Amino acid sequence: MSPETAARIWFLTGSQHLYGAELLEQVAEQSRAIPGMLAASGRIGTEILWRPVLTDSVAIRRELEAANADPTCVGVIAWMHTFSPAKMWISGLDVLRKPLLHLHTQLNRELPWATIDMDFMNLNQAAHGDREFGHVQTRVGVARKTVAGHASDPRVAERVGDWARAALGHQRLNGLRLARFGDNMRDVAVTEGDKVEAELRFGVSVNTYPVTELAELVDAASDAEVDRLVGEYADGYRLAPELAPGGERHASLRYAARIEAGLRLFLTDGGFGAFTTNFEDLGALRQLPGLAVQRLMTDGYGFGGEGDWKTAALLAAAKAMGPRASFMEDYTYHFGPGEPKVLGAHMLEVCPSIAAGVPRCEVHPLSIGGREDPVRLVFDAAPGPATVVGLTDLGDRFRLVANEIEVVEPDAPLPCLPVARAVWQPRPSLPVSAECWLMAGGPHHTVLTTAGAGALRDFAGISGTEFVLIDDRTVSDDFADRLRWNGAYHRLARGLV
Repeated sequence: MSPETAARIWFLTGSQHLYGAELLEQVAEQSRAIPGMLAASGRIGTEILWRPVLTDSVAIRRELEAANADPTCVGVIAWMHTFSPAKMWISGLDVLRKPLLHLHTQLNRELPWATIDMDFMNLNQAAHGDREFGHVQTRVGVARKTVAGHASDPRVAERVGDWARAALGHQRLNGLRLARFGDNMRDVAVTEGDKVEAELRFGVSVNTYPVTELAELVDAASDAEVDRLVGEYADGYRLAPELAPGGERHASLRYAARIEAGLRLFLTDGGFGAFTTNFEDLGALRQLPGLAVQRLMTDGYGFGGEGDWKTAALLAAAKAMGPRASFMEDYTYHFGPGEPKVLGAHMLEVCPSIAAGVPRCEVHPLSIGGREDPVRLVFDAAPGPATVVGLTDLGDRFRLVANEIEVVEPDAPLPCLPVARAVWQPRPSLPVSAECWLMAGGPHHTVLTTAGAGALRDFAGISGTEFVLIDDRTVSDDFADRLRWNGAYHRLARGLV
């Protein structure tokens, strides 16, 4: 986005005319300080735009309709600085379609015990006004996140930041165009799903395009564009000697660049933000796209292998929440000695945004797909906390399954593994996390993201999607009970159709 169209959160303050013009001027002055406190934390990730104080139902509805209409507004934070009679908010809340966060705070951190009087009490009564506002939100049935605490508290800023990232992910999906090149892998269940429901729930439009259209653009890519991309590869990665100019496999690198040129052109011209490929449906493509997919993910595109459009959409949302995110798959386990671990990878397509160092650009056989050896980036993922999350279609609803993990360095070098990979310790343990993931029906394709489980939970809340988290506190039997309770709730919540 350009600076003129950058995503913003609107900050709304509620009050009323009862207090008089002088006090309302103080309300406005003080309410401007709250976005500043949040921004100073460095944890919000997007601009918070202060809006004029709202004191009547007409202005409130007009403001929330304007928020709906403004494409730069990704969500609304509301705070009742004084007592704002909440019947004034009913009509506006009823029309609001943007994510809402109710911030329960006040300007002063400490009470001025020696000087507090009724003037102070009348001005600083968010404890009063926000309870009125909370009641009417519940009465109207408004989905929102509620955060209580002083705006300077890092924990408050962290929770607001989680919601802000979730709102950015929600905006990314709303109106996202996703291109599937061919269908999904044959006989696979989890990559199927209801595309109509996905557009209703998330706003993502999923359509299929023949691989022949992509192959035509690949073949038509100019030598000048191929030269430019090959230069970028040489500057940005550690090229294997055989791929370097004059090397015996340099032609493979040039064809990988040709794939990237054609794929970028297709996605750009069509306004697509996510895509899938399938090694069973490559048409005239001589390689399975590897390097091109990895670079496009780095630029924020969503991707899913084997036609997995749900994971492609989820990755696009995760990229908006934080750029360090990748298509991923739990590939194989290390049960011991030492701490049990998961080795995550895929055939080719792991995003270098999670790399620990400069990736190596290599070419190796794929052994499936029946095409030329594809070029790919090879690296280990950077250590640190992360979350793996998958989106699954249960027939009557979508479910987000998330597992908090700690990415670690491999126990030993992996010189014979010709793909990018991540090694992690799942919480609370490999056996418990695997049991719970399987019980939840989680997919084998996932997104590895550093956005945090809090942002993912908020994203699920904003989009009305079931969310289950596997973390340090998870116990298998309790998790199984939760899934049963969730199933009963969602069936009851649907009502009679």
